[in-house]
Amino acid sequence: VIQEELHRMRMATKAQVDSLAIQREVNSRRLDLLDEFPRMPDFLVALRPHTVWEKTPVKLFCTVQGNPRPIVKWSEYSDLPTVEIGKQNSNFKTWCVVSDTAEYSAVATNQHGTTTSSATVTVKSKSYSDPVSSMQLSLVMLVSLPHLTEIHPSKLEVSLLDRFSVTFGVEGSSISLVCTMVVVPNLPNVPPLAQWYRDDKLLKPSKLVEMSVSGSAARLTLPYLAKDDEGLYTLRIFTKDGTAEHSAYLFVSDAAPSAAGAPGAPMSVKAYDINSDYVLVAWKPPNTVNEAPITGYFVDRCEVGSDSWIQCNDAPVKVCKYPVHGLSLGRSYHFRVRAVNSAGISRASRKSDKVTAIDAAESERLQVIKIEGKYDIVIKDDELEGYVTIPGEPTEVHASEIFKSYVVLSWKPPCPRGRAPLWYIIEKVSGTGAWQRINTAVKLHSPRYPVFDLQDGQKYQFRVYSVNMYGSSEASAPSEPIQKVDQDGKGVPSAPGHVVATRNTKSSVFVQWEPPKNPKNLMGYYIDGRVVGSKEWFACNHKPFKHTRFVVHGLIPGETYVFRVQAANVFGLSEESQESSPIAVEPALATPSAPYGIAMLSSDGSSITLAWKSPKHCGGSKVNAYYIDKRDADTLVWKEVNLTGVTERVCTVGDLKEGTFYEFMVQAANLAGVGLPSAPSAPMKCEAWTMEEPGPAYDLSFSEVRSHSLVILWKAPVYTGASAVTGYFVDMAKKGSSEFVTLNQEAVRHRYLQVADLEEGETYVFRVRAVNANGIGKPSQLSDPVCAKALPGTSEIVAGVDEETGDVFLSLEACEICETSKFVWSKNYKPIGDCPRVAVTAKGRTSRLTFTNPDKDDLGKYSVVVTDTDGVSSSYTLTEDGMLSLNTMLELSYAIRHPIVPLKHALNYEILEKGHVRFWLQAVKLSPSVSYRFIVNDKEVTSGEGHKISHDVATGIIQMTVDHFTRANEGTYTVQINDGKAKTQSSLVLVGDVFKAALKEAEFQRKEHIRKQGPHFSEYLYFTVTEDCTVMLTCKVANVKKETTLHWYKEEDEIVPETPPSVMSGACAIPIPLFSRKDQGIFKAVLGDDRGKDTSVLDISGQGASASDLVLQCTPEGIRLQCYMNYYTEEMKTVWKHKESKIASSEKMRIGGTAEMAWMQICDPSDKEKGHYSIEISDGVKTHVRTFDLSGQGKNKEQSRSNVVVCFLFSDRGRVVGGLPDVVTIMEEKSLSLTCTVWGEPTPEVTWFKNEQEVASTEHTRVTFDGGKFASLVINKVTPEDSGKYSINVRNKYGGEFVEITVSVYRHGEQIPEPKLGHPKTATPAVTPVPPKSPAPPAKTPTPAPSKRHFSTK
Repeated sequence: VIQEELHRMRMATKAQVDSLAIQREVNSRRLDLLDEFPRMPDFLVALRPHTVWEKTPVKLFCTVQGNPRPIVKWSEYSDLPTVEIGKQNSNFKTWCVVSDTAEYSAVATNQHGTTTSSATVTVKSKSYSDPVSSMQLSLVMLVSLPHLTEIHPSKLEVSLLDRFSVTFGVEGSSISLVCTMVVVPNLPNVPPLAQWYRDDKLLKPSKLVEMSVSGSAARLTLPYLAKDDEGLYTLRIFTKDGTAEHSAYLFVSDAAPSAAGAPGAPMSVKAYDINSDYVLVAWKPPNTVNEAPITGYFVDRCEVGSDSWIQCNDAPVKVCKYPVHGLSLGRSYHFRVRAVNSAGISRASRKSDKVTAIDAAESERLQVIKIEGKYDIVIKDDELEGYVTIPGEPTEVHASEIFKSYVVLSWKPPCPRGRAPLWYIIEKVSGTGAWQRINTAVKLHSPRYPVFDLQDGQKYQFRVYSVNMYGSSEASAPSEPIQKVDQDGKGVPSAPGHVVATRNTKSSVFVQWEPPKNPKNLMGYYIDGRVVGSKEWFACNHKPFKHTRFVVHGLIPGETYVFRVQAANVFGLSEESQESSPIAVEPALATPSAPYGIAMLSSDGSSITLAWKSPKHCGGSKVNAYYIDKRDADTLVWKEVNLTGVTERVCTVGDLKEGTFYEFMVQAANLAGVGLPSAPSAPMKCEAWTMEEPGPAYDLSFSEVRSHSLVILWKAPVYTGASAVTGYFVDMAKKGSSEFVTLNQEAVRHRYLQVADLEEGETYVFRVRAVNANGIGKPSQLSDPVCAKALPGTSEIVAGVDEETGDVFLSLEACEICETSKFVWSKNYKPIGDCPRVAVTAKGRTSRLTFTNPDKDDLGKYSVVVTDTDGVSSSYTLTEDGMLSLNTMLELSYAIRHPIVPLKHALNYEILEKGHVRFWLQAVKLSPSVSYRFIVNDKEVTSGEGHKISHDVATGIIQMTVDHFTRANEGTYTVQINDGKAKTQSSLVLVGDVFKAALKEAEFQRKEHIRKQGPHFSEYLYFTVTEDCTVMLTCKVANVKKETTLHWYKEEDEIVPETPPSVMSGACAIPIPLFSRKDQGIFKAVLGDDRGKDTSVLDISGQGASASDLVLQCTPEGIRLQCYMNYYTEEMKTVWKHKESKIASSEKMRIGGTAEMAWMQICDPSDKEKGHYSIEISDGVKTHVRTFDLSGQGKNKEQSRSNVVVCFLFSDRGRVVGGLPDVVTIMEEKSLSLTCTVWGEPTPEVTWFKNEQEVASTEHTRVTFDGGKFASLVINKVTPEDSGKYSINVRNKYGGEFVEITVSVYRHGEQIPEPKLGHPKTATPAVTPVPPKSPAPPAKTPTPAPSKRHFSTK
């Protein structure tokens, strides 16, 4: 009932305050309107006569008004200044003399007339010739002095003006709550009496709370915010009529955690049960929304005057209470608490108030005796005990706190206490065991003691001894059996009940819930919220709230939320309640506010056409009607003009008398009813307009208000004059100034104007003048003041192409919206309406304008306005060419509507170990529903005998393996892929020399596989020469067994060595001592058993080895040069050369070979790899040279073919075609878009880097690659941390390219930094590491330095 009454009183107070505010606005509007009428000068306060003593100052003062401003002249002395004033003027004469006695006049003049005010100044001499005696003079002077009475602050009249609103702060910051006021009378030495409250508790000035009050404002400053400061703040000012109050909530959120995932800091740390060496510290738990549950708390203490904090507990305590003992008597302490969870330790709480360790029972042992009614004698109880030295035993031993972590023992001190300082000894016993002393190392002075080391499940009894210097008392009576209670997880309250959320304002929601069924010493509640569709919860309050209803502030207008509630007590937080039903953030339904700005548009002598501005607040429902009242300016009676509401804000009022002045008033209506009436308009004369110039434009409004620009729009005049309106002039002035500046030198024909170069945060007013052939017409009514400042969270229109449908669209996500809001789209600021060329859709906070069949007719400036908001709007100019032009989006649209399956690697082949040939390609992405066909020489091949076809969705690989590769397999191989709507195909021509090379390698691999099934040579015969000039013929064998034999031959004659070869050792050798010409010949080793045999031949006859010409083969990695030989080992001396320069094996140029081949692989070939290549093979006697011309100018058949291959490889590699600057300088809070066109066949891969680290796509940094052509990196609202070196890596199987961009972000107000570049370098091809046989993502490569181009964005 109390809560309902309180709510009713608050609603009544709110209605009264709103009424006063409206009345003030009405009075202000009326004064402003009156100030605009011409008026002759008039003295509001006339000059007053003065009688003064000589040599004293006198000030003549008057108040004058008039329009235009009058000029005031003083008539007595010509040397007095002429002053142009507003309303006040004064003349100050110093050190008057008797001759100054005269009549003084102030003459005020303007173009409408003159008026005068006069007053006499009499200056008297202090000579004794005055008939009044000195005694009488003294008496007269004394009596003439005014008697100043004391004025109490509560006698002042106080009206609150600007009031502090709901405020949000962060721990560690400072904040001020200010309320301005008007005080009558405003006495500097008598400020109003103001009191501040937090949650109805009176605040007092301290280091943490600073207060000030004057005749203009009351201020409360919190210099060091903590969550303890969160709550409802109330300012109460005592006035003549009672009190003036204002309240608003302050929210204080957690500061950044000390470790990611750590909990927030505890709060409200207080000390209780203070004794001489013991206190009980208690606190409130923090809210844990997305963090891990709290596992315990650490309590720290610090002596007053010291900065050294000491941790009191070794292990975290799980409840929000902890007994601290071991304090020193008489010393003062502060305490703080830190929370612990699995992620880390929280920041420390605010330290507690100062706590002094004293004997709490000391005052109870004092007795005060009054003697003769005026003397106080203080006697201690100890003095009444008699001469007792040994203390009595303590009594009432019991447990005051019982938790799982500890038990606090309490007892009453003994009586008598003895005549010496007292301490205690405690003993415990479990079951029938012996008593054990538990405080052996602690001299205990307080009747409190925490016990920590009790066993789970055991019951204990305790007894206490009193001890002093004379001896020990008897033991106290044993306590009742005490057992630790395991309440972890069980002591928390039950979950709160049903949660209901209802509409409140456009940024707040009213949440209420049922209390838990088992409150268990409830501390309060935590409320959490979540946007519908999101998984992340956020805290609505950060300090336990004691009531069961709460207003959640700071929500996004128009967004939909759900809420949940948790209860908190000393054991922690309860389970979450069930979620509330989703609710959109909308204001509660109310009648609209009053319309304003009634203007006269035309008159014909019997009627007047009016226009007015819509209410600033629609009341949560669309305004559907307006009602107009009129009255004769000389009467007080209003008459209704229309019984049926009009829907437009223009109305012609008829049946008027010509020559009569009328006033008008307008009311707006919605579903909730008819709102308050507007202020009466200025008197309007009903007379026919006959001027040749046009009438005033009207309905001035603003769109796209930003920090330095805006767009002003208006409607054409109703009265056009003698000819049609041909254009408009727009004037601008700062608010409060009458100096207007015309913004356009030539009249604009359209009814809007883009205004630029505004000062951020400055407020402006505008007016519009229409022009026709006869001249410039009347200026419009002044616009509403507009501040050059963007709304928080303002976003711009985004142009794009739908990834599913390929539709070209413009889209805006509103930062603010309400239930009645609508998205109004315009082209060139003309509403689009129902147009077949576009379709407008809205979902939630986002509206999209989709072009049905976009072409050049759709070019122009598009804008959108969100109604019933604080000016949410944006615009976008659609051009034919540019970064996101119509042509660019049309190309992307075509690519989406006719999609292809993008390939990482086109169809290629590789030779496997058994001589199998694998044909494969890799797509960027495949869906599980993909289908494909392999076609060889125009015939489809299916998986079956001799062919194995498969694919892997995870890697995007489609492959076919040919088990037996023969001459019949020569031809063209094609793969056709269908994946949803996307299609693609890739072909490989395997004919001629390329096929012969593949067939030869396949046959070789097949023979090698067969050979290795039995005993074989892992390394063929080779020779070495020992120090004693013995030639050793050596080979290595594999896959041998005991029965395997090795025979040596020379020219078919077997050689039987002295020592039989040991094949099981894996290596065999035969020496040839004193090697000479007679030993030259062909040596052979034959290895065999029942599984087969293998032969190795070494020709040391001096005839050399035969080698084929160098041939070229294309591979997925690049180009391979191969030389076939009878045999080849890596021990043979081979030298590869490029343009006569020796080549070393590297990642770029890989050198190797097989038993029949020497090869060199050129990875990612570029232009610099063109030229003449050669291989020199030395067998110890002779050097053999084979050459190949890779310049594309070869003369023989094989080298002529290289011309096509080189051109193909070097031209089809991935590269950046254009579009990127080298240097970008941009101001913070702007959005940066780096967009370029890339090219390559097949489509290249694109990777962005920042400072050589790959950039991932996030909300802040968005990476896109559209249509395989347009690569973009967009950084939303750049910060100085976004400065750095950015680079793009574009690559395909034929190579790639890097381009670097240096980005420099400067702060608002700073000078634009000059570009600082190193030596210019052009974009160079990327170096691609050799991929494995199965495709894998390429390694990242450092980027080269940029060139010296510069691009600046402000």
